[in-house]
Amino acid sequence: MISKFHFIVICALLAVYCPHLKGQELKWTEIENGIWKASVGEPEDISLLQAADIRPKVKALNKLPTADFPFPEDRIKTKIVDGKTYLQFPLTREEQIYGLGLNFKTVHQRGRIMQLHVDHYGGRDDGRTHAPVPFYVSSRGYGVLIDAARYITVYAGTGIRVDADDKPVLRDRNTDPQWQAQPYSDAVEILVPAKGTDVYIYGGSTPMEAVQRYNLYNGGGYIPPKWGLGFTQRVPTLYSQEDIAQEAQEFEDHDFPLDFIGVEPGWHSMAYPCTFEWDRTRFPDPKKFNNELLEDGIRTNLWLNPYVSPIGSLYPKLNGLSASHTVWNGIVPDLMLPETRDIFKEHFVQNHLDLGVSGYKIDEVDGFDFWIWPDVATFPSGYSGEQMRQVYGLLIQDMTAKWFKERNQRTYGLVRASNAGASAMPYVIYNDYYSHKDFITALVNSSFIGVLWTPEVRASKTAEEWLRRMQSVCFSPMAMLNAWADGTKPWSFPEVEAAVRDVANLRMQLLPYIYTTFSQYHFEGLPPFRAMNLVEGFSYDQQVAEGELDSTGNPYKVAIKSEIKDQYMMGDNILVAPMFEGEKERKVILPKGKWFDFYDGKFVGENEVITVAPGLEKIPLFVRDGGIIPMRPVQRQAPKLGEKVDLIIRHYGTREGEYTLYDDDGLSFDFEEGQFSNVEIQVKKDRKGKLVGTIGSPEKGKPYSYNKKVTWEFKTK
Repeated sequence: MISKFHFIVICALLAVYCPHLKGQELKWTEIENGIWKASVGEPEDISLLQAADIRPKVKALNKLPTADFPFPEDRIKTKIVDGKTYLQFPLTREEQIYGLGLNFKTVHQRGRIMQLHVDHYGGRDDGRTHAPVPFYVSSRGYGVLIDAARYITVYAGTGIRVDADDKPVLRDRNTDPQWQAQPYSDAVEILVPAKGTDVYIYGGSTPMEAVQRYNLYNGGGYIPPKWGLGFTQRVPTLYSQEDIAQEAQEFEDHDFPLDFIGVEPGWHSMAYPCTFEWDRTRFPDPKKFNNELLEDGIRTNLWLNPYVSPIGSLYPKLNGLSASHTVWNGIVPDLMLPETRDIFKEHFVQNHLDLGVSGYKIDEVDGFDFWIWPDVATFPSGYSGEQMRQVYGLLIQDMTAKWFKERNQRTYGLVRASNAGASAMPYVIYNDYYSHKDFITALVNSSFIGVLWTPEVRASKTAEEWLRRMQSVCFSPMAMLNAWADGTKPWSFPEVEAAVRDVANLRMQLLPYIYTTFSQYHFEGLPPFRAMNLVEGFSYDQQVAEGELDSTGNPYKVAIKSEIKDQYMMGDNILVAPMFEGEKERKVILPKGKWFDFYDGKFVGENEVITVAPGLEKIPLFVRDGGIIPMRPVQRQAPKLGEKVDLIIRHYGTREGEYTLYDDDGLSFDFEEGQFSNVEIQVKKDRKGKLVGTIGSPEKGKPYSYNKKVTWEFKTK
């Protein structure tokens, strides 16, 4: 037997030399206004935020209100066991959490178990998705980020510890009808398969404020070039430059919007794996091809995946700088190496950007497991296959975005994988999954995690489905028809061609509003497309159960804790409620305040559930009381540099309203140096109670693409 003294000495030595056997007391440091950071164990020298190369917008963060640390520090538990990091964060009984990746079926994440793993989406919300961002937002108004480039497992209020602070009620299944197979849990528990990680907590008084802090800390949201917010068509795989020129002419003949064309794999001399070199049979003169389209106001966007073909000129340069395993017989360049990035840059600038290419669609950087590199792969930089899987989408976004920024040229493209820190990236996520309803849920969820998502259109079995999908995509970050496989056109269903054109034209008319909304993303961290749970007057804990009374004695009609995944806000003022094939009507939940129909200004309700039957030709849109919507006349393309257009300003309802219209040159990054305009629009009541609109003037010398002529439309019924 050992003595009590020797036992105490042994325990003390274990505590010093084996800290993984005990919990770690975290030291939280407020690194920016309302943002705290702590390091657990030994964080790895590769992380999500490092891969994204974030640059916090400190001035914008300092404009937000101060925030308190959201819970007692001693309620956060950590420990390192067997080389893995265990984290525990408290949850209250009435708390809901959102985020934890680009989920397609669920918005409420409490009570779920997920492994956050970059992957091609397989139809399940299990954490394996295109953007498995390890960031969650609480209905109480705070956010938590685990900055680890690992497959992270999250128990989002599922595990129940013996020493839980708030234990569930013990029930007898034999006699108690309230017995539950999954009792109440008072914690979010997270397992990181690494010896340490950095943890960030974002404070706030509302969920939106926490999301703003997250986005601003990551550099603020991206403002696309104006042409990027127009309509885009991706052409069939083997289209030649002549075919594409003809495609552009068909859009003009049909008087349909078109700002950029997606050129699919056939532009490569070999694809799967790729050469990144033009096929000279289909594209004998790439520079002429790009320039002639640009003369017609149309940009080109090139498809690629990053796996290098042995027959390409890049192969011998990158062969020693790539992974141990191939993808489709192509080598996988190690993008953590500066030398690799330099080789890519030289080739892409010379062969693409210098020839007029405006952006990229970056495919297949997500999965499936059976085609992408395995976790046993090794990379010359020393990082594992798992780590590279989690950050590769971020690395290639960051690399390509910097090529354009060095030219003071904004880009806008597509990507199949992303992660934390991507707010400032010029890319929209897409995939091969094709559920229309789930696409809208993903659009809702994208607003919690600082990414953009498009519910792209590819094909439809009926004219009704075609129109409904087109309506949805026109109210998303990228209005895209992806015709690479079947060659569909916007007018493929003649019976709804006019309605499809109408909604595409409406998007083009709304560019002043949409562009201003993206400026809010950049300068304020406000997502351009927003979950209802982030909207003032609609947050999770502000609703009251049906049948209960509000402070004035009137009944609320909105059910508490509803999972709202089929409607969302576009900017501050427009509520979007997509329709799906087969629906003649749908329910819409309105936040507090009065709401009006976008099209005719008719009052539709106030803080209640309404049922709408808009007919096939319209997507239901609603505007809050006092809402101001700046628009422009119908035009097929975004304004060119120096072009000025008239303004149409709509006001809805009976309340006075204010709106700040943002503008810049629409192409460069000069706005980051102050070259932009903020013009104040006001609608006030005169002495007789009549609504009167006024608009200010831009600061002299600042970019402003609108004429002095303004048409005012007061939509009130």
